[in-house]
Amino acid sequence: MTRTPLNTSLDGYEVWFVTGSQNLYGEETLRQVAEQSQAVVAGLEGLPVRVVWKPVLKDSDAIRRLALEVNGRDDVIGVITWMHTFSPAKMWIAGLDALQKPLLHLHTQANVELPWADIDFDFMNLNQAAHGDREFGYIQTRLGVARKTVVGHVSNPAVLGQIEDWQRAAAGWAAARTLKLARFGDNMRYVAVTEGDKTEAELRFGVQVNTWGVNELADAVAAASDADIDALVAEYEELYDVVPELRRGGDRHASLRDGAAIELGLRSFLEEGGFGAFTTSFEDLGALTQLPGLAVQRLMASGYGFGAEGDWKTAVLVRVANVMGAGLPGGASLMEDYTYDLVEGDEKILGAHMLEVAPSLTSERPRLEIHPLGIGGKDDPVRLVFTADPGAAVVVAMSDMRDRFRLVANVVENVSAPDLPKLPVGRAVWKPAPDFATSAACWLAAGAAHHTVMSTAVGIEVFRDFAEIAKTELVVIDESTTVREFQRELRWNQAYYRLAQGL
Repeated sequence: MTRTPLNTSLDGYEVWFVTGSQNLYGEETLRQVAEQSQAVVAGLEGLPVRVVWKPVLKDSDAIRRLALEVNGRDDVIGVITWMHTFSPAKMWIAGLDALQKPLLHLHTQANVELPWADIDFDFMNLNQAAHGDREFGYIQTRLGVARKTVVGHVSNPAVLGQIEDWQRAAAGWAAARTLKLARFGDNMRYVAVTEGDKTEAELRFGVQVNTWGVNELADAVAAASDADIDALVAEYEELYDVVPELRRGGDRHASLRDGAAIELGLRSFLEEGGFGAFTTSFEDLGALTQLPGLAVQRLMASGYGFGAEGDWKTAVLVRVANVMGAGLPGGASLMEDYTYDLVEGDEKILGAHMLEVAPSLTSERPRLEIHPLGIGGKDDPVRLVFTADPGAAVVVAMSDMRDRFRLVANVVENVSAPDLPKLPVGRAVWKPAPDFATSAACWLAAGAAHHTVMSTAVGIEVFRDFAEIAKTELVVIDESTTVREFQRELRWNQAYYRLAQGL
C-alpha cells in the first residue's frame, strides 16, 4: 500500500483575490480597476498563503462560475473580495449562495491619502469602495454569509495581520474538511466529555472518525524492521538527552527499541490510511508492549492530531491547530488541566497528561526517560520530559452540547515552572486570564472538557476566525471576561444556536 507522509505546510494553498465592478464605467475605468486591484494584491505578498489575483468580475454569471471553480479546487482555501467601484449586490446573490469556501471581505481602497486638489468625478467613479463595499456588506448580511471583514489599507501591518489570521483559520478549515481520524479502540469507560456525535462532526467539520482494532496497530508495530528501529534510535540519541539506561548497552535499551517500533508502526499505519489524527486509550492496548508515549509526542510535533482516552474531538483540534500554526514558532499539543497552585494572588495551573504532551511546546532539549506507569498494565513506557516555554498561549476545548458543538477557549500565559524532579512527563504551567477564579468558574459553566489543545503558535483571533468559518459556537475567556457576563452569553447562545439550526 502507498504511504503518504502527512503534509502540514501552507505552501500548496492559494487564496483568490476577487474585485467587483460593473460595465457601467467604460473600458478605461475598468482597466484602472484591474491595475489597482493588482497593486493591492502586490501589497499582500509575504503572507503565509499565496494570494492570486483574478480578473475583475462584472456580472452575475461570472461571479457564480468563479464560486463554483473555487469550490472544486482543493488547493484554493478561500476568497478575498473587494468592491473597488460600485458592484450592484444583486449580481452577487447566486455566487455567494454557491460559495462553499471561507470568505474575507477586504474593505480598502487603492490610495492611503486623498489627492484633495485633484479630485474630480473621474476619480469619484473609480474610487467608490467606501459605498461599494457597504452595498456588498448588506447582501452578505441579508444572505447570512459567514465572513471576516477587514478594514484598512494593505500597507497597514495590522490589516496584514488580520488577513494572515484568517488565512491560517481557512487552512485549518481545509484540513478539517479532508481529515481522516483513526480511533485505536474505544473511549475510556464512563468518561463523558470524550463522547460525541461522530456523524454530526463529519457534517459540521468534514472529519471522518472511524475505529480500528488495537491489534491492527500492533501488527504494524511488529512489522518494523531492525534496521529502521536502529535508525530511529540513533535519531533519538541525536535529538534528545537520552538517559544512560535507555542508550545502547543500557539495561533498559530494549524498552527504547519497543518505543521506536511503536512509532514506526503507528506512523506507517497513519500514512497508509491517509490519517491526519488518531486516538489511543490505556484501557485497550492489545498486544502493544507499552502505552504509546514517545511516539504520540513526536507525531503531534510533526503535525498529527491526537486525543487520549479515545478523545477524537481533541484530536481534531490538535490537527487543526497544527495546520493553523504551520511555520510559526511554538506548536500545538494535547493538554489537560491536572492540578492547581492556589497561593492567593499567584494561582497557577499545572497541565500535563500521562505521557502525551508534544515537545513542540518547548525550545529546550527534552530528556528521554523511562518510568513506571501505574495504569494500562503494560511495560514501563518511554517518554520525553520537558516544560513548555514561558509565553502567550491559548487552550481550547470542544464539547458536544447535544444540538451543536461548543468551542471554549481561554487565553493563558505559560510561566516558568519550579523544579519538578519527580514528575517525569511533558508539562506546562500557566496563569489563565483574567484570573484563576473567573477562568475556572466560566470554564465549568460552559461545560468545557478537561482535555484541550494548547497552542503556543497561534492565538485567540485565529480560533475566532476558525469558529466563524465553521459556523460553530465559540466562547472566549480572556482579560475582559466576567462571570456574570459570561453566563449571560451562554444563555443567549443557547437560544441563538438552536434557532440558527432551523426546524
